Amino acid sequence: MSEPADGSADAPAHGLTDAPFHGSSDAPVHGTWEPAPAARWEDAFLSGNGRHGVMVFGDPNDDRVIVNHHTLVRPNGSEAARPPELVARLKGVQDRLLAGDVTAGEDFTDGRPLLWVQPFHPAFQVRLLRTPRESPAYRREVDFTTGVVRAECGGRRSEVFVSRADDVIVQHVTEADLTVDVTLDHRLPGVPSDVTVGHSSVLIAEGALLTLRARYPGSERAFTGVTLAVVTGGRTRTAPPGIRIEGARSVLLLTRVRRHKGEWDALAEARELRALLPDGDEDTYDVLLARHTALHRTAYLRAGLELGADPAERTLPGSELVRRPKSPALLERLFAAGRYHLLSAAGMLPPRLTGLWTGDWDTAWSGAFTTDANVNLQTASAAAAALPEVSEAHAALIHGQLPHWRDNARAIFGTRGVVAPAHTDGESGHIYHLSREYPLHVWTAGADWLLKPLVDHDETRGARDPRLAAALAEVAYFYEDFLTRTDENGHVVIVPSYSPENRPAGASWITLNAAMDLSAARHALRTAADHHPGPDAVRWRALADRLPPHRVNADGALAEWAWPGLDDTYDHRHLSHLYGVWPLDEINPYDTPELAAAAHRALALRGAENDSAHGHLHHALVAARLRDGERVAGALDNVLAGDFFHVSLMSGHYPNRHVYNADAAHTLPAVLIEMLVHSTPGRLVLFPALPTAYPSGRLHGIRTRFGAEVDLTWSPEERTAVIRPTRTTRIDLRTSAGARPLSLSAGEDCVLTLGPQ
Repeated sequence: MSEPADGSADAPAHGLTDAPFHGSSDAPVHGTWEPAPAARWEDAFLSGNGRHGVMVFGDPNDDRVIVNHHTLVRPNGSEAARPPELVARLKGVQDRLLAGDVTAGEDFTDGRPLLWVQPFHPAFQVRLLRTPRESPAYRREVDFTTGVVRAECGGRRSEVFVSRADDVIVQHVTEADLTVDVTLDHRLPGVPSDVTVGHSSVLIAEGALLTLRARYPGSERAFTGVTLAVVTGGRTRTAPPGIRIEGARSVLLLTRVRRHKGEWDALAEARELRALLPDGDEDTYDVLLARHTALHRTAYLRAGLELGADPAERTLPGSELVRRPKSPALLERLFAAGRYHLLSAAGMLPPRLTGLWTGDWDTAWSGAFTTDANVNLQTASAAAAALPEVSEAHAALIHGQLPHWRDNARAIFGTRGVVAPAHTDGESGHIYHLSREYPLHVWTAGADWLLKPLVDHDETRGARDPRLAAALAEVAYFYEDFLTRTDENGHVVIVPSYSPENRPAGASWITLNAAMDLSAARHALRTAADHHPGPDAVRWRALADRLPPHRVNADGALAEWAWPGLDDTYDHRHLSHLYGVWPLDEINPYDTPELAAAAHRALALRGAENDSAHGHLHHALVAARLRDGERVAGALDNVLAGDFFHVSLMSGHYPNRHVYNADAAHTLPAVLIEMLVHSTPGRLVLFPALPTAYPSGRLHGIRTRFGAEVDLTWSPEERTAVIRPTRTTRIDLRTSAGARPLSLSAGEDCVLTLGPQ
């Protein structure tokens, strides 16, 4: 069907050109390039399949590929750590907090020192050294549509990708008279001196087999890397710790790394790698690439964005483009890169603080999954931007740790159900990273916060995962047992309570009725009720109704703590108290305009504290939900002008590329989508917060939570939306002209013309 909106005439559907990396410059470029090799690991181009990741320098004389794997975490004594046993002391601290003792939670721990989760680290670098020679015309590039990182110099070409189909790192080097030394080199920055490393290299019919075994000190844990070298032409000989290839035409390297206990059967691994080689005359590299590309390209190209950028700027190398923070071409490329990197980092697990990559053993904040903000921010585009691979990786982390979440609930609160940790290394879901200043063990909102993206994923795809329904019930069970204290008005009180990672003015960190905790409890109970109709649902909804309302403080702002005497501390990087705005739909301009105004006031008063990237982009996500396009633009300006992006288009945590971190890179696509389209199961909001800096553009492939795909096209003269529903439904359509109902029929396109912005 074709249905005009705002009184406009029907408009044709608009599609997007999926321009490949080598395509014309009249469409966004799906890749980035540089005229020189990477001098720092932070600038190395990235590829990954959600398990293995690589960082490619592209130096023809010292061709280095750093190998990563999601499981590579270094034992540090936290492997067996358990949550603190605090049940016996819980009632006492609740009594004191309810009586007005604002410091009552200061000693609500078991006295343990702050213990970090096992730190993420790189494995080794695959290194190809040749006699140095002058480099003629040089180019290195990464093609986002294929995940191939390529470096060309004269007659030498190196191509690297990580196969989603075969879970193997593939490196193919071709050159007339190829003469190189190949090694697996563990000597990376920060590697502990007491890591025990052993090498072996043996010749086989195809060329050679290289292995590296590394054992952590004082642990039965180790990791083993295996590389199969398939050499065409020339001569191959062992040259410990690696091999030397002389006069060859090409070498194909297939690499895997495994973290394990005891010994790993490297020969069995080698047999698996050899089994990937095709029979007959087929080109092995082409066969492996085709199998991988069928999966990667399909996922990457499901959605895309263009912003009417200057075609000449679209052709610039990334190092030049990041110096043009006002360029729409920069945002186009960062959207593409963020989407590519997010897909590449998510598979067996979602992205870490560093995605799936690091070149240094001393990874900031242990390279953990920090769940009180960062994981959800990085994966915020997954459902809307058609990356179910990311949502499934997110689910894998959660469902793999639920037994530990149950331990947390029993040990700390004496309840049934689950409580999520704020930090995890991907192995343990126990809460043990806590201190006086970071009492993360009393953060009870975590389970709902982490399950919310999976609820969105199910709504988008139109099917319910029974594992999610079971987990939601466990969250409700926790609240049933935990919410036993009441205030003078009969409302249940969340005590103890914590707003990551802030504290009230003049009080301690452990408090009462943090706004995030209130929103999470309400949402968790009602969502669980939706998934479990019957007596449980009646009981859970009744409990949700007994939670207190949000408080508006003397400044007219949504208070971070809904308890008298707990005053806000505004200058902080987290926006936990605005959880009801984003990602929940509890507070919005349509159903709760007064609370939305208070939330907007709270956002306006919020400082940037240490200018962390996640703080700025979280700010932008909330602003988009509140229809404040200029505030979205301001947050984007802070990131784009703050020199957050490395040449690789991976980001830093702080301005000036300080501390390698994926928050900005992975979160940016979500911000750009939210400013253009937002959906709930019953509502579609079009162009809610489009900044004036981007007067024209196209967005395609966006999935809604009511079961439709949306494409948008806009210019100063006209805006068009094409809605392709897969489910028959009736929704509330919101545009700048107001609201009206819209009926959608499965399989019938709906084309809306909306007039100028």
